[in-house]
Amino acid sequence: MTVAKKRIIPAVMTDIDPRTNPYRADIAAAYLQGRVTAAKFVPPVAKAVIVGNAPLRREPRDNAPLGTELQFGERVEIYEDKEGWSWLQSMTDGYVGYTPSDMLGDTPAAPTHTLNVLRSYLFKEPDLKTPPRTVLSMTATVTILEKMNGYCALAGGGWVYARHLVSAREFETDPVTVAHRFLGTPYLWGGKSSIGLDCSALVQLSLARCGLSVPRDTGMQENAIGNPVEFRGDEDIFERGDLVYWPGHVGIWIDADRFIHANATDMMVAIVPLRDVATSIEDATGDTIRSIRRPVLP
Repeated sequence: MTVAKKRIIPAVMTDIDPRTNPYRADIAAAYLQGRVTAAKFVPPVAKAVIVGNAPLRREPRDNAPLGTELQFGERVEIYEDKEGWSWLQSMTDGYVGYTPSDMLGDTPAAPTHTLNVLRSYLFKEPDLKTPPRTVLSMTATVTILEKMNGYCALAGGGWVYARHLVSAREFETDPVTVAHRFLGTPYLWGGKSSIGLDCSALVQLSLARCGLSVPRDTGMQENAIGNPVEFRGDEDIFERGDLVYWPGHVGIWIDADRFIHANATDMMVAIVPLRDVATSIEDATGDTIRSIRRPVLP
């Protein structure tokens, strides 16, 4: 593990993408004034996620499709708080959507640490026998106030086992190793946590632990991450950590005969031969591998 500055890769867009730009016909973020048309433009209200993971839905209702999820400690900017739902933008990857307002709280001081294990409990007291408040997932960010009995007290309340945390400035060097920790995690469309995640979230979280912040969706990632690699059907060109993209799907190359991805066939994160995945996708949709991207870590 090394200490490095986290690098952020923005999404590449040809127009004003509503997934990553907060605007509607009736309201829009003040910073978009002059770029979009809306009845009014408003400044943001800064908040942070106070539950293990919060849904970011496409509409303000519980049964609306899940766009993505927000992790504990994630900073957000709210542009509307109405009838129990906050319309907001994530400060992690810019994604826009609706989250239950009671899952958000005041923004604490700058995060000092992050969770470096797959998941860990947030306890009410520094004692493993006390009831947990919630479950945190890898990449959750926290602000430590003090340490006691091997636990860390967090700003906003609760205690986390100290050995499950590392400095927010400490990053790993191999996204494949990080991705391995998610093996067996259930597939969840729009999910972005150790409880459930989709293919692009596996890539996003694995790279995040290596200091590289990338866009959320496959199409955004494919146009933004690292360098393109020419592929003509020969697996010999692959290097460990290369990202393999189809329309709407992505996975991570490990080595000959091993490829890790979150997928709806196994309904979990699994390691399989790349040729088997490629054949299955082509049989089901007619799609073939569209591009290879080689991430450039900090």
